[in-house]
Amino acid sequence: MRVFRPIVVTFVVVAAATALFQAVTRARDAGVAVPAPVVDPAPNAGGPQTAVLAGGCFWGIQGVFQHVKGVTQVISGYAGGAKVNPTYDDVSTETTGHAETVKITYDPATVSYGTLLQVFFSVGHDPTQLNRQGPDTGTSYRSNIFYTTDAQKAVADAYIAQLTKAAAFPRPIVTRVDKFTAFYPAEDYHQDFLILHPTYPYIVVNDLPKIANLKRLLPALYRDAPVRVSGASTRRRQ
Repeated sequence: MRVFRPIVVTFVVVAAATALFQAVTRARDAGVAVPAPVVDPAPNAGGPQTAVLAGGCFWGIQGVFQHVKGVTQVISGYAGGAKVNPTYDDVSTETTGHAETVKITYDPATVSYGTLLQVFFSVGHDPTQLNRQGPDTGTSYRSNIFYTTDAQKAVADAYIAQLTKAAAFPRPIVTRVDKFTAFYPAEDYHQDFLILHPTYPYIVVNDLPKIANLKRLLPALYRDAPVRVSGASTRRRQ
């Protein structure tokens, strides 16, 4: 993901760039129909819960989960590093240890943690790419599950083992499973980026196909109207 700056470009240039990226990324745009996790707690009425996931540029990951039924909020931010309250510029140096991450609040009475992981592996990103995702490279774009409870860790470990045994992907899964420590919301201009900038070339090429794949591969989970981040500033540790 490249930092957003309003730039005036001609339609021809945008169309040419889009066509080039589409040619390069077409193979990974299809998504992967993966089975539901065998180990997964049943939906329950225990109140709102949190999932913290990293899978490349947070614009697209946020956009996908904003369309998942049972999700009540998705915030883009940074996790997994040592620096307190990092900025986008800090994380982009690839020296802080953070990954571009989303913090998902969901209703466990509607959707389970394992189902969220199914979305993550199926249409959210390619879990076989090490320290990169599509056109973006660096450890900040790594595939990473940050578990907040021992139960989440058990589900994540079992699901990766299940998908590996089933040879769900043509290459090994490289997703890390790490204990959650802290989440730092990204700058406000990153929040709801896909919703607010649906014609931005990066979004058109890399992220809108993910939304289409969610609707196609997991239609029972898809909702047309995305949940948005509150208009209030999100810049605080969570």
